[in-house]
Amino acid sequence: MTKARLTIGLIATVVFVTAIAPLATDMYVPAFPRVAGDLDSTATQVQLTLTTFFVGMALGQLIGGPFSDQRGRRIPLLTALLTMAAASVMCALAPTIGVMTVARFVQGFAGGWAMVIGRAIIVDLASGVRLVRVINVIGAVGGIAPIVGPLLGGLILQFSHWRVSFWFVAALGLAMTAAAALAAPESLPPERRHGGGLSNFLTAGRIVLANRAYVGYVVVSGSAMGALFAYVATSAFVLQSMNGLSPIAYSVDFAANAGGMTVAALIAARLAGRVATRTLIRIGQLAALTAGIAMLVGALWFDTPLGVAIGCFFVLMTAQGLILPNAGALASAAVRDHPGTGSALLGFVHWVVAGTIAPIAGLGGDRTAVPMAALIAAGATVSLIGLKLAGSARVEDGQLVEGDR
Repeated sequence: MTKARLTIGLIATVVFVTAIAPLATDMYVPAFPRVAGDLDSTATQVQLTLTTFFVGMALGQLIGGPFSDQRGRRIPLLTALLTMAAASVMCALAPTIGVMTVARFVQGFAGGWAMVIGRAIIVDLASGVRLVRVINVIGAVGGIAPIVGPLLGGLILQFSHWRVSFWFVAALGLAMTAAAALAAPESLPPERRHGGGLSNFLTAGRIVLANRAYVGYVVVSGSAMGALFAYVATSAFVLQSMNGLSPIAYSVDFAANAGGMTVAALIAARLAGRVATRTLIRIGQLAALTAGIAMLVGALWFDTPLGVAIGCFFVLMTAQGLILPNAGALASAAVRDHPGTGSALLGFVHWVVAGTIAPIAGLGGDRTAVPMAALIAAGATVSLIGLKLAGSARVEDGQLVEGDR
């Protein structure tokens, strides 16, 4: 059997697969009012379909990673992508909000399953500086999806029905399946697989969670994810409701912020091996903390001026490009014997944080940005604590070694 290799086609396929979450979310959110009207439901019921998607994403990653450690990568990945496409068709045809809620859960579960296996394949085939560089490239190119998602969703709503967005996601799911069938090899040979069963999963989980460096980088990444979703959940209210920005201007600003995140991740990829990865993470954390504090001061005493909000949002999102991919790469490198389980727990934390932070950030409604700003500052602070928890560990030639204090 030909040995699996990390190819450009495989990297492109993993990027494609990681676009599931932002596309399935950002294309759909602008349609909430129309969905409520068409399905004779309340705004809260429609919002619940987003929550169930996040719950599905978290559980899919938690289960899919260990399952692929036991059974291999390729077949579970293809099965998950086909299931995600089928669930998207269910969403497009949903006659009631109840059916939509169930279909969104399945869509999220299958999407999370596919995403975690895609990351595990990369960890199987890359190590050391190359792993850090590839993870950053995937994060950078994948950052295009949050730019395209809301713009594409708005165009669909402008010229068609909200159900078309789900047909579009279903078509993407089939395209992802075809791409994975062509480019994704079986990267985990039988001799490297772990035995199945709940007890084995719990054993692998205990091993992974006993690794101080891994836990520290999960805290780094999860806290940064919380700050990011505080922004995602409330930026429309801050910029449009509180500062009078038009929907088009908001979409442009949202895209520019995602672009900053993409550029930062690309720069981090170029610097891999030349600048310590932990140093890049720390720069991002300090920038995010500065943005959170400035935003909190602006919200508490100056009624959140437009210039402050736009500047802080851009700095925050650009900082995530330095934090998230690098922290994810170091977390994966810390538990190379259990890459699926490590990736699963990391993804689980991400989406649990996203589902929890989003409603909390919106507690102020369209009247104040204080809850959102406080969450951003708190997230950056906890992320810094996580980096300290991880100690002075860094990745060198595929191994975790001491240094970079």
